[in-house]
Amino acid sequence: MDTIGFIGLGTMGGPMALNLQKAGFPLLLWNRTPGKAGALLRGGAELAADPTDVFHRCTLVLTMLVDGEALDQVLGRGTASFEDRVKDRLVVSLATHSPAYARGLAADIRAVGGRYAEAPVSGSRVPAEEGQLVAMMAGEPADLEHLGPLLSAMCRKLVPCGAVPGGTLMKLSTALYNIAIITALSEALNFAAQQGLDLERFNEVLLESPMASDVARVKAPKLARRDFAAQASVINVLEVNRLVVDAAREAGVPTPLADACRRVHERALALGLGEEDMVAVLKAYESLDRGELH
Repeated sequence: MDTIGFIGLGTMGGPMALNLQKAGFPLLLWNRTPGKAGALLRGGAELAADPTDVFHRCTLVLTMLVDGEALDQVLGRGTASFEDRVKDRLVVSLATHSPAYARGLAADIRAVGGRYAEAPVSGSRVPAEEGQLVAMMAGEPADLEHLGPLLSAMCRKLVPCGAVPGGTLMKLSTALYNIAIITALSEALNFAAQQGLDLERFNEVLLESPMASDVARVKAPKLARRDFAAQASVINVLEVNRLVVDAAREAGVPTPLADACRRVHERALALGLGEEDMVAVLKAYESLDRGELH
């Protein structure tokens, strides 16, 4: 079995790589902070000296990086090393980028003889650990067929979305909904708390009603017990929200709800909550004077 390159072992990338390893795929890893590879190395994975080492030794490289700038650096995009790294290789981003970025990167990789596919995922740290993510795949059909077994080791559902950036656009569409409902949940719990209601009763009503969902079952208890340990951080959610709004502006699509959520998350970031879970927007609501953000 060929060794798979995996670059980016953060909140999502680490558990995703672990699930690949559990499924029996040999891995060559690189991460800016090598210490995050500990569990994978104990399981038999190998740590590369640098990104170039990964591309030289692997014909298929998965990346889970924070943004396009980080991915460009790893690929050497815009430098003389770019062609050497990606030619005759399949590069797959599992992260969420802008549609324009994904489209441009795919074209640049094709121009030097490489192949690019995207498979942004829906889910946060816990679904990543449990292999319960949903992947939105886009790229050439033959490449997506080749990726199926790898993605199935990390995800419970694979959804083909056509050519790049179809996966990105699908992810942003669903992310808008997810951000909106969790922000609304935080606002609703703050409303209940400010009215002096028992938050356990609030959650009992919520989770026994038609409003219940897997998201609510995870996030509502976190809110009630003020558990802000990051599953999907404020700063990461704010970045995805920005991608949604920017793509909407480019396409002339109105997003008043996404705009409102963005303002709440910006408030949370200004309060120093960027590394906390997205439900920490509860603190942003608590900090508001009457009439703010209206």
